[in-house]
Amino acid sequence: MVRVALAQDIDPFPKPITQNGEPIRVNVAEFASVPDAGGEAARMMLLVNEPGTRRLFVNDMRGPLYGVSYDGKTVVKYVDINAPNWGVGVQSQGRERGFQSFAFHPQFGQPGMRGYGKFYTYTDSSNMQPKPDFVPAGGMNTHDTVLLEWTAKNAAAPTYDGGPPRELLRFRQPFANHNGGLASFNPLAMPGGADYGLLYFTLADGGSGGDPFNAAQNLGTPFGKLLRIDPLGNNSANGKYGIPSANPFAGKSGALGEIYAYGVRNPQRFGWDPKDGRLFLSEIGQNIVEELDVVTPGANLGWHDWEASFRFMDRTHIDLNQRRADPKVTYPVVEFDHHDPLFGAQVAITGVVVYRGTAIAPLSSMVLFGDNPSGEVFYISADRLPNGGQDAIRRVLFNSGGPSQQGSGQTAKTLLQLIKEKNAAQKRSPAERADLRFGTGPDNRVFLLNKQDDTIREIVR
Repeated sequence: MVRVALAQDIDPFPKPITQNGEPIRVNVAEFASVPDAGGEAARMMLLVNEPGTRRLFVNDMRGPLYGVSYDGKTVVKYVDINAPNWGVGVQSQGRERGFQSFAFHPQFGQPGMRGYGKFYTYTDSSNMQPKPDFVPAGGMNTHDTVLLEWTAKNAAAPTYDGGPPRELLRFRQPFANHNGGLASFNPLAMPGGADYGLLYFTLADGGSGGDPFNAAQNLGTPFGKLLRIDPLGNNSANGKYGIPSANPFAGKSGALGEIYAYGVRNPQRFGWDPKDGRLFLSEIGQNIVEELDVVTPGANLGWHDWEASFRFMDRTHIDLNQRRADPKVTYPVVEFDHHDPLFGAQVAITGVVVYRGTAIAPLSSMVLFGDNPSGEVFYISADRLPNGGQDAIRRVLFNSGGPSQQGSGQTAKTLLQLIKEKNAAQKRSPAERADLRFGTGPDNRVFLLNKQDDTIREIVR
């Protein structure tokens, strides 16, 4: 008899994560505060290092991009991409839409280089007057997702001093959910290397649920893909960016050359292992399983034929009899199901930081990821990757001060508990969810972002 699992009652991994082993306890400190907007907490999405001008940058989904000093004491609005003079029209209604991501060209702070002063923003837009480069197979045409290039005159200036952005790509979105994801240059790529200056970015399957247009498996559409382009090139169909010849589908009939990997639903975050260059990607599942993958060029991550390791049937069903049965699919290295007691009604994986530093010894050589709504932070070994399932997942809990030692007498807390304590001090209502994101800085520094208390936290010794 075929066992078909129903989302409301299925638990593919019945052993709770809390029974996998003792959590790691680490110290965390408040690093910086980002301004709220109209009394609502900053909706922080991403924090990255810009080494050329020696500062961090963090964005708010409503449009502002802030520069942050390395000591966290100075936070300056660098640019608001939603300012009326730019004409971007950031669409930030609801929880999923807004200023999704940004990336600084590796030559941003190098005068005389082609990438000097250039950075890229990836945002949902209510301005749908320009003609899109790509359209979905159907849907409601709710908004556009746009990749823009900005060029500062003086890269070191505290605020943006350049002109209007140049549009590289525009996607017409069929539904209001599952939009753009992360945009990033490979921080490990060296000048002259094949990956240097190439921009990776994710585009979800278009939303609704269950990938109604089968976009993720269709190599003729960018929806449901990890894409890679040369933002300074010009051999694309619109002539505004380049398609790297090394891309796995470049020059292949019926396939978009921009595609690096495919078969994804809502791939919000990815990151590279500094040790060996492996690319990890967190993929938000439908209603049953979340997954973390290692992505190779041309990989098919399975959606919507597979939800993580299981055959996908529809929005509320998976087939437990068909597990990891297609040798052509790249299945997750680790996954977790929505019924684990740690989670609430909503579950969505986020990540990904491969920590190869030594300052935070318990986290050395660990892959850090988590659950976005609950703020739970997890790790697995980067050098002994599991083969699916959630048995290898361990928790990370936080001391707000004092020694990072098991049994030290100090109560270890979750990120959401820390946020609620901060809310009390701010005289705000306690947050019901964290909306966790990770950030990275120089010298392997790791930061925790949320959308509830304006606070950037740093994991410290």
